[in-house]
Amino acid sequence: MAAAVTGAAVAAGARQVVLVGPPRAGLAKISELLPGGLTVVREDPPGAGPVPALRVGLARVRAPWVAVLAADLPFLRGEHLRGLLAVASAGQPGGAVMADVGGAAQWLAGCWQTARLRSALLGYRGNSLHGLLGPLNPALISHAGPSGEPPPWLDCDTPAELAAARLAAANRQEADQ
Repeated sequence: MAAAVTGAAVAAGARQVVLVGPPRAGLAKISELLPGGLTVVREDPPGAGPVPALRVGLARVRAPWVAVLAADLPFLRGEHLRGLLAVASAGQPGGAVMADVGGAAQWLAGCWQTARLRSALLGYRGNSLHGLLGPLNPALISHAGPSGEPPPWLDCDTPAELAAARLAAANRQEADQ
């Protein structure tokens, strides 16, 4: 799944990808497509959560804008990331995040101004992405994709969840035909 997310970043025009977590097989080919390369780092201690992961990952970012993404978003596409960046860079100083069907922010599917995110992290001592990112007042982006297509913010934490999501998408596509 990390390869799918990295592929979406490449398709959106990313020049560099920083992956926080263990090295993953299958990313070497995608890394070749990134002028700034693929950097793999670990939070300390490993598995400490998204805020420590964001701290260590953001330290390696050189671009003015950064997408903060979970590595388990198999339905994320480059067009979704381009849309987030377009909204975030069009005068939305806090950034932009995807919102689920209930309107809840999906904090691990967003685009942020790197300097603003670094500033927010400097004074933040909590462990909640909502606590860190919510005060930045990002634009919430709803995704209205084609019928039957799983939403880009849908995370799949297990192989069984991924298989179920793929099956549901295939069934919806068959029903639409």
